[in-house]
Amino acid sequence: MTTRHPLFRYSRLARLSGIVLLCATTAIGCGVPQEPPLRPTGGSAPTKGTDILLLGTDGRSTITEKERRKFHAGGIPCNCADVMMLVHVSAKRDRVSVIGLPRDSLATIPAYRPTPSAKLRPAHAAKLNGAYAEGGAALVERTVEAVTGVSVEQYLQLDFRRFIDAVDQVGGVEVCTKRRLKDSKTKLNLAPGRHLLKGGQSLQYVRSRHVDTSADLGRIQRQQRFLVSALEQLTAQKVLGDPVAMGRVARTLLGPAKVQQGFGKDGVKALVSLASALSKVPVTRTEFATVPIAGFNPPKTGIGSTLRWDAKKAKAMFTKVGEDRPLIAAGSDPKPGDPPVFGKDVPVRGNRLGCP
Repeated sequence: MTTRHPLFRYSRLARLSGIVLLCATTAIGCGVPQEPPLRPTGGSAPTKGTDILLLGTDGRSTITEKERRKFHAGGIPCNCADVMMLVHVSAKRDRVSVIGLPRDSLATIPAYRPTPSAKLRPAHAAKLNGAYAEGGAALVERTVEAVTGVSVEQYLQLDFRRFIDAVDQVGGVEVCTKRRLKDSKTKLNLAPGRHLLKGGQSLQYVRSRHVDTSADLGRIQRQQRFLVSALEQLTAQKVLGDPVAMGRVARTLLGPAKVQQGFGKDGVKALVSLASALSKVPVTRTEFATVPIAGFNPPKTGIGSTLRWDAKKAKAMFTKVGEDRPLIAAGSDPKPGDPPVFGKDVPVRGNRLGCP
């Protein structure tokens, strides 16, 4: 998902550099958090691994009106965290697990004060993506911790501009599909086969959620496929091992200094340090999943329709994360459903998601 800097050997830096860099490229969204970084990075690897929250909001202010029309990125933003992924890096830094958190999941936002002097607002039910509008990235982090039981160490968020520019910098990303992907909102229309998508087209691809009835589950799966394809492409092009080229991509993803990220003052250096330590992680040791969904909750006044997590399966998944255990049992190699179905979507390895 992210990286840059000297003294890198191309061979395997690709793996986790790509995971930290490229997971970031799927956290499509827009937002400038005002909170200080959540927790500094550095030091030895924690005994139970490291957990990073990737998020983006639905703001449109960073792209031009022409781009909004061309790539059908209009509409009225809700100032919400539109994309959320929890990335777990094992304590030994030999495994990475990426879990998609659907934006419409029902959650309890913890009690908080909108400002230091404001009256405490009590905990309350809301859609998971609503935490950003209420309290920014810090409240999203607290809410994710509350619903998953996982302690989040850092966060990283992107906007539309940085995503488009980063994809264009590497010459686009090839995606593949066995069936036609046609979305009524983003106007994505891909025939079966392989397609090289530039930045704007890639934005349409990862934002589409009206391709079929799988909605957010299908969109998360496409974001994960995009991530793996981008990783494989950057590995083949040796971009990840080129400190100059990678530096440009990393600076684009992290944005200007005023865009605060949860990686301390030198986000690039922190991400590079993590990537360097994880340079030997093979693609078969990367796992991708969506939090298990049981169905829909009855609509609630002021909240609307929300997704209901499968409590037992979700607890089992996040217990594995908390205990630094793999999501996929040893010896198994599950295949992803296409499209995914409630209750049947299972964690898969990265090599199952790329183009054949």
